Amino acid sequence: MREHVLRMLQARLSILSIGLCFLLFGLTAAADVLIVTDRQHPVRAASDVRLIELDRPMRIEAELSAGLPADPGRASEIVRQRLREGDIQDRLRKAYQGVVEARGLGIGKIPAVVVDQRYVVYGETDVAQAVTRIEAHRRTQP
Repeated sequence: MREHVLRMLQARLSILSIGLCFLLFGLTAAADVLIVTDRQHPVRAASDVRLIELDRPMRIEAELSAGLPADPGRASEIVRQRLREGDIQDRLRKAYQGVVEARGLGIGKIPAVVVDQRYVVYGETDVAQAVTRIEAHRRTQP
């Protein structure tokens, strides 16, 4: 009898958690969600959520200049070659565009979860929680 009750509770909890996942997925899918953070402040989010890492440009630049020789002429040649052969230019452009976008939104602290370029929750590392808080706020506002 006790095992039967436990299995029923587990089944109900599973159904409830699946429903909650669908609800949270629906909220993030229906809204434009953007995360602004850096490597020091990791955030849990679905893979389809946009992510801006403010320290990404510096990391890409470090990759570009890694292992360069002391000879300036040779170092310059290697950097030009890396820029021609890889996707570093495109990654740098996208990384700096993200930084500009975050600054344009007025993001002052990280991590930040931004929904519809209008609502922001600072300090929350769980995107689903942040979106839930924003949706709760939206329901109370006319």
